[in-house]
Amino acid sequence: MFNNSSKILFLMMMIMGTLITVTSNSWLGAWMGLEINLLSFIPLMSDSNNLKSTESSLKYFLTQALASTVLLFAVILLMLKNNLNSEMNESFISMILMSTLLLKSGAAPFHFWFPNLMEGLNWMNALLLMTWQKIAPLMLISYLNLNNLLMISVILSVVVGAL
Repeated sequence: MFNNSSKILFLMMMIMGTLITVTSNSWLGAWMGLEINLLSFIPLMSDSNNLKSTESSLKYFLTQALASTVLLFAVILLMLKNNLNSEMNESFISMILMSTLLLKSGAAPFHFWFPNLMEGLNWMNALLLMTWQKIAPLMLISYLNLNNLLMISVILSVVVGAL
């Protein structure tokens, strides 16, 4: 894993992206940290010898890019609601935020991309994906106050994990 300096650089950038997300005081700053985290993990995933690794990095990028786009859309909706004092339903925007963060973390019911991705990774990248890459989205989920949707996701994760 640490055989050259570029991997160390991308690992440090990934750590920095997580720290930016966790310490951010706005949703836009948190989104920026998530993007740094995403773009620094993809080079760590790609292995020139393994074709499945390249396929996994492409799947990861496409899934995370979709989630990031919807997250940015929800953040913009939340900013518009706060700045224009409009009549938008804040619980709807929070549900969109929660869903995209669950997709980014690979939690049920948005987890179907995760097992296919794990097949093409080596052990070190799988460890990073299953631990460090989940810190930032789970911290952002803890800032939201949607206990019902979170409880449904937890129950589905337990059931799917048991099966």
